[in-house]
Amino acid sequence: MKIKAFLLALVCLFGASEAFAQTGVESGTPFGSGEDSIRCITNISLFVPYAKAGNFKDAHEFWKMAYDECPGAHKDIYLYGVRIVGWQIGNEQDAAKKKALVNDLMGVYDKRVKYFGDDPRYGKDWIVSRKAQDYIKYMGNDVDAKELYGWLKEVVNEYGEKTEALAVSLFMFASYQLLSEDPEGFKPTYLDDYLKASAILDKQLTDATAANNEKDITTLTAFKTGIDTGFANSGAADCETLQNIYADRVEQNKDNLQFLRETITLLRRLRCNEIEAYFAAAEYAHRQEPTAESAIGLGRQAVRKRDFDTALRFFEEAVNLDGDDEAKSEVYYMMALVSSDQNSYSKARQYALKAVELNPNYGAPLLLIGKMYASTAGSIYPNDPVMKKIVYYAAVDKFERARSIDPSVAGEANTLINTYRAYFPSTEEIFMHPDLEKGNSVTIGGWIGERTTIR
Repeated sequence: MKIKAFLLALVCLFGASEAFAQTGVESGTPFGSGEDSIRCITNISLFVPYAKAGNFKDAHEFWKMAYDECPGAHKDIYLYGVRIVGWQIGNEQDAAKKKALVNDLMGVYDKRVKYFGDDPRYGKDWIVSRKAQDYIKYMGNDVDAKELYGWLKEVVNEYGEKTEALAVSLFMFASYQLLSEDPEGFKPTYLDDYLKASAILDKQLTDATAANNEKDITTLTAFKTGIDTGFANSGAADCETLQNIYADRVEQNKDNLQFLRETITLLRRLRCNEIEAYFAAAEYAHRQEPTAESAIGLGRQAVRKRDFDTALRFFEEAVNLDGDDEAKSEVYYMMALVSSDQNSYSKARQYALKAVELNPNYGAPLLLIGKMYASTAGSIYPNDPVMKKIVYYAAVDKFERARSIDPSVAGEANTLINTYRAYFPSTEEIFMHPDLEKGNSVTIGGWIGERTTIR
């Protein structure tokens, strides 16, 4: 009788164990219950060592059972899951099967969001950004930009200023792809996306700077530069559009020096450094901490107002603030242009030659000197038409030198050379001028005071 009772109890015990055996998916718990719970733990303990060693082939079977039956058990299921499926993708030759595996990989990321998306450090935005990164990696030219954009837009809208920086960067990548597919129709959305992404990274950079977190500053600056460069090359915004966008933003951030500097740099890169937003940003930045770039902005503003003395003062300040010779050379050239507009030719030449001294491969200042020589030829020799033509020799000398040192100005230099060679004195005119002889050198008078050779 006692034996029967024992056997009955044992049967009931096994029955209960089987009745309470449920996978994590079935029970809504991380590991499940009963034997399924034990199997889950066992599978995890088996696939992890294989995966750590890079043996994804032997890891796959145990990982797949844990992934299917108890997906909420441990983050290792996803940490190694993306590597295992990535290994499968890399070894698959059939295009259709490979695409199906990519979809499986996206599912791994989606399931991680479901079970671990609220992780304080590696949450949904972090997970989705890695999902997007792998999607781009494996799909290549077959990326569905609309689908990619949808994933990332959801994250950016949900997390706002706290969105992981990589997600923000990839969001702008997707937006840029959609702009490429529909330049006019998507343009307003792209501009909105850029402003949103830029504001997020601006805030994160401000916080990182305040915390003196050099690592984050470097990373965020790289992402910000990337989206700014993409924006600059997108063709989506002309200067009028940028004026409309940045006028209010500059006013709202007039005490935010970092924002002002980035705006000045961006607008200069886009060649929109003649709009009011650029001038305002330069003025606000200069008040807080003068830099060469802010001084240049104020100098340009003064030129626009035809306040040339103020312009030269700011350009001079820019030269003193910047230690880079090439940048200084650009400023000296601007000073030469301003002085030339004022008919201060000697001063303009002085600045132009300084520009070439600092950048020996800079041809534009020499073109300017040649143009000034040619334009003043009549005033130097008002009563001697032959000597007036001799001045064109000196002008062409400058054009030829500019062409020889700077290929970027060769086209303009050739046009100027051909134009003014046509005005050279004829052989008869040279012959009739007793103090001139072909092959000899002569000094040009007036403000030029330079020797040239008779052709």
